[in-house]
Amino acid sequence: MRELIIRPRLKRRRRYSSYLGEITPVVPNLLERDFHAGTPGVKLLTDITEFRVRDGELYLSAIVDCYDGMIVTWTVGEHPDSALVERILDQLAQVLPGNATPVIHSDRGCRYRWPGWINSMKEQGEPDR
Repeated sequence: MRELIIRPRLKRRRRYSSYLGEITPVVPNLLERDFHAGTPGVKLLTDITEFRVRDGELYLSAIVDCYDGMIVTWTVGEHPDSALVERILDQLAQVLPGNATPVIHSDRGCRYRWPGWINSMKEQGEPDR
């Protein structure tokens, strides 16, 4: 193979990305990159992170409070699908006080732009940004 300069073709693994382009109207950016909060539960951040483990991949969805940087709630799944973000939103509703209406900032990936997430946010009275 060296003499003939033959090399095997290697398949490049495509990294996970939730971005599918603009699939819903753009929502206003209420935080304007100000990720500091004076009180807990006012500004929250969320995203999905991929972890490679021996048997494949796991996806962590977490919600972080800008007040102290602590994780408010989290969930893990085998797929970065809508069920994962629905679970995290349901868990958040159980943790927050009934009158809380935080701003939840995401990367605007497709999981946070699909109608199920938007409807859940409206039902719980939380402005998604």
